[in-house]
Amino acid sequence: MHEQLEPAVSAVLTAGGPQADRAVGDTALLLAGSGFPGEADRLVRTWLSATGRPVTALVTTPVHARAWAMLFEALGERPKWAGALLPLDLDAEEAAHRAHLSRPVPSLPTGLLGDSTAGRIVSGLAEHLEKGAEDPTKTALLRAEDLARDGDPEAAREALAEWAALRPSMPAALACRHLAPLLVAGADPLDLGEDHATALAAELIAALRTRHAPDTASLDWPALVGRILELREQTGRAPASTRDTAAAEARLGRELPPDYREFLHTSDGLPADVTFPRLLAAAELTAHGGVVPISEAGESMILLSPASSGWVVVQTDPVLGTSTHRTFRELLEEHLRLLES
Repeated sequence: MHEQLEPAVSAVLTAGGPQADRAVGDTALLLAGSGFPGEADRLVRTWLSATGRPVTALVTTPVHARAWAMLFEALGERPKWAGALLPLDLDAEEAAHRAHLSRPVPSLPTGLLGDSTAGRIVSGLAEHLEKGAEDPTKTALLRAEDLARDGDPEAAREALAEWAALRPSMPAALACRHLAPLLVAGADPLDLGEDHATALAAELIAALRTRHAPDTASLDWPALVGRILELREQTGRAPASTRDTAAAEARLGRELPPDYREFLHTSDGLPADVTFPRLLAAAELTAHGGVVPISEAGESMILLSPASSGWVVVQTDPVLGTSTHRTFRELLEEHLRLLES
């Protein structure tokens, strides 16, 4: 797994845009072709959200375009984000891919003699006179595709195992129309496995969030709350009305912190996360000896506590201990940084 992970993470963190996009696209196809299309979808959605790049940037070659098209056919659906990808004639692409896999490796590498007229003539003559060497990776893949097309999935899987020993490319395999369903169903010829697939997706998602981390100070309340919910993969709550927050302040006998009131007017509480308790709605707020719990009671709690400056926000956790924040927004910004890391 490290063979795929380390170069991909390095590219996402430091490479130029096209190279980073290629790393994300190749990894997504690797995940989907290893039987983990859900992890691939999560990676692509995170990339789209983090970079704002068009999804067409993931389609870097005709083989990649075919791989995405055959993947969607094998899955029986196209995700919403794939709407911007050009629909392909699958029959024509199947024939084109067979031709691509059947083509021998030129005995004289293309461009070796330069782009001059003489160079092109010599290269053309060499290609015409010599058939070139057979590409064992393509040959093994074409044999597996033929077996799958002929209705022998077990033999196709055995042929895929031979292909997998040749340091192959997953996009080329997924671009095979009859192999794509076997790959999506979990044939997993590269032996990625669920644990490695999950770790691979998680590492690249973390790298994307590190490289494209937003400046939280510049986010308004809807953007801040929306980003937190996006990373949690949760749906938010409707905003509290000014009547709701006025009633809460009357009940508490004092005004709420201005930023916390703005939060409630954006989202009337938040659902719980793994390490973060559920934040209460305005109608649930009550005072206890001057302290106002703003989260559901439990081992971990968040409280508004009176201070000379007005309020401070106290977070208690059985593992991390107690921490104090000057403002409620400061607490949420810290929560967002933890989610992004």
